[in-house]
Amino acid sequence: MSDVAIKLNNIGKKYQLTDEKRTLIKSVFTPHKKPKEVWALKNINLEIKRGETIGIIGENGSGKSTLLKLIAGITSPTKGSIKVNGTVGSLIELGAGFHPDLTGRENVYLNGTLLGFTRRDLDKKYREIVDFADIGEYINQPIRTYSSGMIMRLGFAVAINLDPDILLIDEVLAVGDENFQKKCLDVMKLLGQQSISIIFITHNSNLIEAYTHRCYFMNKGIIIAEGSSKKIISKYRLFMNAKKNI
Repeated sequence: MSDVAIKLNNIGKKYQLTDEKRTLIKSVFTPHKKPKEVWALKNINLEIKRGETIGIIGENGSGKSTLLKLIAGITSPTKGSIKVNGTVGSLIELGAGFHPDLTGRENVYLNGTLLGFTRRDLDKKYREIVDFADIGEYINQPIRTYSSGMIMRLGFAVAINLDPDILLIDEVLAVGDENFQKKCLDVMKLLGQQSISIIFITHNSNLIEAYTHRCYFMNKGIIIAEGSSKKIISKYRLFMNAKKNI
């Protein structure tokens, strides 16, 4: 088995944007404006080994979340290749993968089924998921009745208990209470010791420094620095301080 969990080669992601809302009359009598092309990611190359915990840091709009969506298979690259070796558990957008009208319990089974688990498998894992989420009787209520913190609790519990080889986490821990955040971070550290690869996005540079082995610093869709988390966080702080003084 390869020791490489994730490999991205020359990845680019392009979106087409337009401010114009087309109506039937407009489409008939006026020429259609060419959409503006925006490259959210440009020439991304990275390799993550099994058991590594990687941080990705950068300002809003730097391409961090887009990068995780590509790895998770939520969207496809415009150019380049992605190789992911193993199953992926992701907590990228709050409530992503949950149906608002289904109960927490129903959503646990739905998510597990989509990942290829049998009903018997999920019956065995269900109690662990519910105990970790610790949302009480709300597990039997529709997701639409949940607070953002409760959604995050259940999403994280599902992601870590369905035996992922790779775990993707994007900023959502920020909505949890302090005790639950610590619980999640402790589990992340434990998973990293079990050869599970973790990619962690947060604006909290202290967490990146404390919980990750290496870090990628992104800006305007490109990786501008990569190395030990301590070294990259130092560069990031200098970058942000320089922007404040402009």
